[in-house]
Amino acid sequence: MSDDLLHGPLEDRHRELGASFAEFGGWLMPVSYAGTVSEHTATRESVGLFDVSHLGKALVRGPGAAAYVNSALTNDLNRIEPGKAQYTLCCTENGGVIDDLIVYYVSDDEIFLVPNAANTAAVVAELRKHAPAGLTITDEHRSYAVLAVQGPKSAEVLEALGLPTDMDYMGYADAESHGVHVRVCRTGYTGEHGYELLPDWDRAPVVFDALLAAVRAAGGEPAGLGARDTLRTEMGYPLHGHELSLDISPLQARCGWAIGWKKDDFWGREKLLAEKQAGPSRVLRGLRATGRGVLRADLTVLDGDTPVGITTSGTFSPTLKVGIALALLDTAHEIADGQRVTVDVRGRAVECEVLKPPFVDAKTR
Repeated sequence: MSDDLLHGPLEDRHRELGASFAEFGGWLMPVSYAGTVSEHTATRESVGLFDVSHLGKALVRGPGAAAYVNSALTNDLNRIEPGKAQYTLCCTENGGVIDDLIVYYVSDDEIFLVPNAANTAAVVAELRKHAPAGLTITDEHRSYAVLAVQGPKSAEVLEALGLPTDMDYMGYADAESHGVHVRVCRTGYTGEHGYELLPDWDRAPVVFDALLAAVRAAGGEPAGLGARDTLRTEMGYPLHGHELSLDISPLQARCGWAIGWKKDDFWGREKLLAEKQAGPSRVLRGLRATGRGVLRADLTVLDGDTPVGITTSGTFSPTLKVGIALALLDTAHEIADGQRVTVDVRGRAVECEVLKPPFVDAKTR
């Protein structure tokens, strides 16, 4: 494993818990503790605690910060107000995706961003490149940790720490627990009712310890990167580098809902408008294996003998007990939901049913 990997503020805690580790986005990340299936099931049925402090953080501050961010990123900040967060995309002028991220609307003059770990520097650089005078854009990657509490008992866990839980979906509040300032947002990456907490980086162990005790008291478990991936794949949520990239547009990834089409400007607007009018050449679909077989990324999808697409993510679904995948399928082939296709898994044809994600019902709200 590379010596150049970055380390989060809770690595010692994860080692004490017996976590296995792997590289992700340039960071050393806990993959699992009790096992991915156990952690996945705990999150769906009770509650899971995830350390995702590798996620980036950035701050845009100064007169007109919100207006500037709104002119750059795809979604329309005018749809929300201070105290709300929003999923959005940072695109190139060609319509490719530099990153997908969460925007926290603090005030008209302050916007807090949570991009993906590996793309934080690129997002910050692009925002700085186009920023008007008077705005400062700072990389706050190591200023805050990010802890995700996800599952039907997530509110119970936060209430045990005296943290707020009654905000609407994508609403956030600033609070304090165990003497630590914590920003709490009603969001997550699992499809379950959940919260993401941003404590100060250096005080994150205090909050993590308290959360872990409350999670275990509620019958839940700490959960790692493995469960995070199976949970988000079941929901059809995109992962940058798989379902979104410089070569995969928001429309192809079914993220057109995160674009403010009526806005006067955002990066990539003209290209994306043209793609919307013409229709994307490929679209993200779900594949559910009808028999045995675990699907992975970068496998060829065939309709008979004709290649019609490629998988972008694949896993065994602990909820459905079958192999599932997300795949970009060519729209020219007009493959209907419910149609059977095959996936070439190392020379073996695995039959799959085509469907529109998600694979399981969302309970986020």
